[in-house]
Amino acid sequence: MGKTTIIHEVLQRTGADFSVSATTRTKRPDETHGKDYLFVARNVFESMISASEMLEWAEVHGELYGTPGAAIAEALLAGKTIVLDVDVQGAVQLHEKLPDASYILIMPPGEDILEKRLRARGTESDEKITRRLAKAKEEVRAAKDSGIFGSFVINDDLETAVMDIVKLIVEQE
Repeated sequence: MGKTTIIHEVLQRTGADFSVSATTRTKRPDETHGKDYLFVARNVFESMISASEMLEWAEVHGELYGTPGAAIAEALLAGKTIVLDVDVQGAVQLHEKLPDASYILIMPPGEDILEKRLRARGTESDEKITRRLAKAKEEVRAAKDSGIFGSFVINDDLETAVMDIVKLIVEQE
């Protein structure tokens, strides 16, 4: 169970909207363009950055990920709760523009469990898994050091993680 599973459950239970991020990475078989991500070519993503269309963006594991700002602005004007799936670097950028937002870090229960989950996906090479594990350690440390995350939820048990996040969202509304 990954962050995506948790987020889908949280959205169903709260009625919050999901911000669809743009990425240059290859679409996985179970993903849908426009629902899970906006899958775009690197040159298209770079054009979006140049045109200041990205609220935040980062290069992660060699691919670009970012949040197009127009949809967020529209949803916030409509009074909707928006859930974003960003890394720590993206959260820091968002915090500069949206300092009153709530920031929750979903943390892996441990390196060994995270490695098992990544290997079970069967979508990444050993080299990429090693990089992702190192990045996960770095992210947790950076998140704690940043001071912007008001809450930390450990992704150990699906129902517990979902309920913890639902409670946090409901308290903010």
